Amino acid sequence: MMTLNEFRSLFQNGLIKQNTGLVQLLGLCPLLAISNNVVNALSLGLATLLVMAASSGAVSGVRHFVPHEIRIPVFVLIIAALVTVIDLAMNAFVHPLYLVLGIFIPLITTNCIVLARADAFASKNHPLHSVIDAVAMGLGLTLVLVVLGAIRELAGKGTLFSGIDLVFGAAAKSYVLHVLPHYQGFLLAILPPGAFIALGLLIAAHNWNKARAAQRVRAAVPMAA
Repeated sequence: MMTLNEFRSLFQNGLIKQNTGLVQLLGLCPLLAISNNVVNALSLGLATLLVMAASSGAVSGVRHFVPHEIRIPVFVLIIAALVTVIDLAMNAFVHPLYLVLGIFIPLITTNCIVLARADAFASKNHPLHSVIDAVAMGLGLTLVLVVLGAIRELAGKGTLFSGIDLVFGAAAKSYVLHVLPHYQGFLLAILPPGAFIALGLLIAAHNWNKARAAQRVRAAVPMAA
């Protein structure tokens, strides 16, 4: 059984303390390449989350039966099988979005975030704990992807949810939010250099917030004493 404190600790670790995008700086290739709008970022984030949750549960379930020497190839095989399922499902049900995301769906197999959690956590813990940890880590990555996508899409096009019709069909074009109706756009924001700049600003903001929190704690210690 998992206690409430364990559950809270896993989510705090995945979302804040060890956030894969802002703290561990893992999976930067898809993080920077696909985060040019909210829809692409959210789609890749959710796909990665599903693979992480399923692979961590599977790895944890077979951890006692896999010799230590061949654990990495076995983990990669499990992850590749799950990515193939996601890849084929997206190809079948959201084909236009699948074409936009392109190679980055199959590349989830080699995403260091997925393999790192499988090897560092799932291979040593109970399946339930492993799945919760993977979901928390996946949500942390998805959150960073979505915020990064929103920043870049707003700065680059002045819109939010551009490309939502790739998921829900042509009728969904009316769901696009034109936040800045007469905005001419800023091309740099949706190009790779814009991704580096936006991610750097997010990391700086996260570090600043963490430093402020630590300073408040230090200031409160003498008062408590």
